[in-house]
Amino acid sequence: MASIGIVGTGFVADYYMRSLATLPDVTIAGAWDIDLDRLHAFRKFWRVPAAQSLDDLIGRRPDLILNLTNPGSHYAISLACLEAGLAVYSEKPLATRLDDARHLHAVATQKGLMLASAPCSILGESAQTVWKALRDRLIGTPRLVYAEIDDGFLIRAPHDRWRSESGAPWPVQDELAVGCALQHAGYYLTWLIAMFGSVTRVAAASAEVLGLVLADGSAAAPTYACASLFLESGVVARLTCSVVAPHDHTMRIFGDDGILEVAECWSNDAPVRVRRRHVLRRRLVDSPLARRLRLGGATHPKVGRKGATAMNFALGPQEMLAARAEGRTSRLDADLALHLTEVVLAIQSAGDGTGHQVITSRAGAVAPMPWAAG
Repeated sequence: MASIGIVGTGFVADYYMRSLATLPDVTIAGAWDIDLDRLHAFRKFWRVPAAQSLDDLIGRRPDLILNLTNPGSHYAISLACLEAGLAVYSEKPLATRLDDARHLHAVATQKGLMLASAPCSILGESAQTVWKALRDRLIGTPRLVYAEIDDGFLIRAPHDRWRSESGAPWPVQDELAVGCALQHAGYYLTWLIAMFGSVTRVAAASAEVLGLVLADGSAAAPTYACASLFLESGVVARLTCSVVAPHDHTMRIFGDDGILEVAECWSNDAPVRVRRRHVLRRRLVDSPLARRLRLGGATHPKVGRKGATAMNFALGPQEMLAARAEGRTSRLDADLALHLTEVVLAIQSAGDGTGHQVITSRAGAVAPMPWAAG
């Protein structure tokens, strides 16, 4: 039986609790939040023990800390837990400054502790299905990827009425202060890094196109970003994020012999399809009919939600706990977390004049999940 400590009981914490329910061998050592009213509501709803402080939670020595605080607190909380000798799984981003992310990586490495960050959707069924299709060369040699993470015209959405299961409001100010690239680019970036290797170079641009001002009077982070990513395998990917354009979470991988398509990165069982290429008379035509690909046998527990959050958020923590029990390196490790952070910060901070950026960190090879390795 493994134990988890939760720091931060806001909106996303409910998603984790619903997902952790799929892990029968995991217990909650305690939860803590600086907002005591929010902590009380969370504790009462989920019937988990509340810690009196971060030190109290650390003192309970859980096998893993989930850092689910607001992004600006990720670095300080993760650092405190690592320095106390505890493994950490952090919500994205690992840190909002690259130097801070590098420091966390250094501390974890020096102490021999596991450190990882969300997202963990690369461990999900859809991503693993895409990856197996690539290994099976269903589209021949992959050449180019188009990935979109557009979330609609966010400022007109009724987000003031969005509440989590235990009643936490959706953190709109955090979302706009952190930015759409830092918040969301990682969903497809982790897929790309696992499947095609580390990102070596980024050519990006970003902008705040809505003229937003936060509650404290500061300007919002970029609400649009677009990047060309050059990956170690030679594949090039174009990734676009916005909270302006209509909702579109599609990814298409173009190969010599066809196209792999997935419509959603926020669902672990989103359909994956392959579209073949044909010559009809004197024309090259992408087939109007696409064949759905499925993995045979059992994959991983699904969480009974619909919409944008049909993900099992516990796949990352589960992978770390399994790696610890089996004495192996986690598929989600500190190298991947640092690399992902460097790439996403390069995209978001590009502005209108940065242009080409060289990425200095590298992620190690990520192994497919056993149920998708055949």
